[in-house]
Amino acid sequence: MNVLLMHLSAPMQSWGTQSRFTERDTGREPSKSGVIGLASAALGRPRDQSPDDLSRLRMGVRVDREGTILRDFHTAGGGSWLGRPYGVAKADGSRITAGNAAKATVVSNRYYLADAVFLVGLEGEDRDLLASIDAALASPRWPLCLGRKAFPPAEPIRLPQGLRTDTALEDALRTWPYLVADRPGRRRDPADSLRLIIECPAGQDGEPRQDVPLSFRSDARDFSVRYVREQWLPLDRLPQEVTPCT
Repeated sequence: MNVLLMHLSAPMQSWGTQSRFTERDTGREPSKSGVIGLASAALGRPRDQSPDDLSRLRMGVRVDREGTILRDFHTAGGGSWLGRPYGVAKADGSRITAGNAAKATVVSNRYYLADAVFLVGLEGEDRDLLASIDAALASPRWPLCLGRKAFPPAEPIRLPQGLRTDTALEDALRTWPYLVADRPGRRRDPADSLRLIIECPAGQDGEPRQDVPLSFRSDARDFSVRYVREQWLPLDRLPQEVTPCT
């Protein structure tokens, strides 16, 4: 197999998979839909182009530094402009414009990860596809973000020599150097082990996650389920104890 490794690091990231209306969640590590969306932006793919070839890639994540989940409190509406109350657009196209400003205010909670660092791997047989993503990350067609447009990467996502040939996903994740070691001004994770989240076939005691993109179209977003298994990688003996997920 061939593997493309990527470095995702930023002051703020958000990888929601269950966001609905006023509650915008984040996972503790990148979602597959978020990573495929990032690759699609680098390649310059429009939303109406099928992501099937990218979605078939197997994904794994190594958490080099766990982020802190924080809440961002938002309000919208509830004020006035030129003496007229302005409302908030609803899904059906109408607007909330109650005379009472408090009733016209929409409150939302948006969660994000602060100060997290991830090593993400995509595995597939098509080396040309992975090479095209690698090249696009070096010169992306559209701006790249880590889950939300307001969250740009703090460091280059593309890793030199990040495209590995004839390598299993697990081996690539466990042999790449620690991303936050020996960097001035960077806080190391106090844990003595790193989490690995590896995509597995169904029926192997994996955790289901509905984050495989079938369509990115704004009017027809659709996702399917994959399964992942969490493992641990000791820092002092990088990481012979990782069990392949096959």
